[in-house]
Amino acid sequence: MKIHLVDGTYELFRAYYGAPSAVDPKGREVGATRGLLRSLLSLLRQDDVTHVACAFDHVIESFRNELFDGYKTGEGIEPVLFAQFELAERAAAALGIVVWPMVKFEADDALATGAARFRDSRKVEQVVICSPDKDLTQCVVGQSVVCYDRRREKLLDEAGVVDKFGVSPQSIPDWLGLVGDAADGIPGIPGWGAKSSAVLLARYRHIEDIPEEAILWNVKVQGAKRLAASLRSHREEARLYRLLAILRTDVPLAEELEDLHWKGARREHLEALGKELGDKNLLDRVHGWLD
Repeated sequence: MKIHLVDGTYELFRAYYGAPSAVDPKGREVGATRGLLRSLLSLLRQDDVTHVACAFDHVIESFRNELFDGYKTGEGIEPVLFAQFELAERAAAALGIVVWPMVKFEADDALATGAARFRDSRKVEQVVICSPDKDLTQCVVGQSVVCYDRRREKLLDEAGVVDKFGVSPQSIPDWLGLVGDAADGIPGIPGWGAKSSAVLLARYRHIEDIPEEAILWNVKVQGAKRLAASLRSHREEARLYRLLAILRTDVPLAEELEDLHWKGARREHLEALGKELGDKNLLDRVHGWLD
């Protein structure tokens, strides 16, 4: 079997910016939630999708905000999108999908925990993390754990991660620590770009293993002395930024493998949700029912 772990927050954002606007009978904007439902139903119709969980950022802040003041918050999120966070979780649950709403941790942490927990089961052929988020590529293991961008229909196994970023999955947090990640509020180290970081980490793998003096580097990068000086001045920041980028695999998820088996949508819940959303045809698009 395959386990499909869905980045629900990404799916909701994608629906908000890609799906048509829609309002419920009370005039509330619900287009993103309706788009999310269509996207999840499309996933569930695939023949190889049998076990599914969907993780959401119930709130934007997490324990990482306590580590770094500049880490991402909910500031700047469109209010009509933010108002659909709870609604989106209810929508996924009404479809009969296991939902992981994160408060202390982030949705990515839940996905990383799920991948680590289920990948070694003898019953599991592959864990498919449905997200284009580069943070999640650190979870990739050979072809047993892969990342899949549903919109672009692109799959990244371990070889694909190396080809795209120039480093192995184990070095992705280090790479993000040096390069930065604007989406998460991680600034990175001055002067360190994607290419130079990849060259050094492909050789030394982790930040602390990069020699302080450029003369000791046995790989060639442009501006080596400048990069070495920058890293010497910002090595502690680099370690902190890497810590922010490392996904947790100890999120207390209650579900076991069989709990992720999709058995159908919950008719009563979905019928009520369809009325709430003003979506008269919602039930007609469902191909399997739990009750």
